[in-house]
Amino acid sequence: MQGPKVYIHFPGTAREALGFYAGIFGGELALYTLEEFNRTDGDPQAIAHGELNGVVCLAGSDASAEDRPFCAEGMMLSLLGTAEPAVLHRWFDQLGASGEVIDPLSVKPWGASDGQVRDRYGLHWLIGYEGAEAAQE
Repeated sequence: MQGPKVYIHFPGTAREALGFYAGIFGGELALYTLEEFNRTDGDPQAIAHGELNGVVCLAGSDASAEDRPFCAEGMMLSLLGTAEPAVLHRWFDQLGASGEVIDPLSVKPWGASDGQVRDRYGLHWLIGYEGAEAAQE
């Protein structure tokens, strides 16, 4: 059984955004258009549903007229300890490209390494790890 999966209503950028995340995290990406779902409530090539499954799972669509596009404050997606330190550093750098580094991924006073980045699509990520690896950065 899987826990909650983040589902994002993108402002017309679902194909680009989910492709961006697939390029960083890998996994299997499936995209379905309004046309494929026999929907007539928007651009036939807009994404009605997209899903990235792998180490990081995300889902989303292009926001319809009834949906509000993604906007969040006070929320982070945490990738603490989800991969080896070198992989987490790579993900952090890739998410930060054309985004905003809020707190560099570095060793903190409590001995763990973590950092925060907001990517080009507005998602706020907390990335880090604990243990001996933190001291070896």
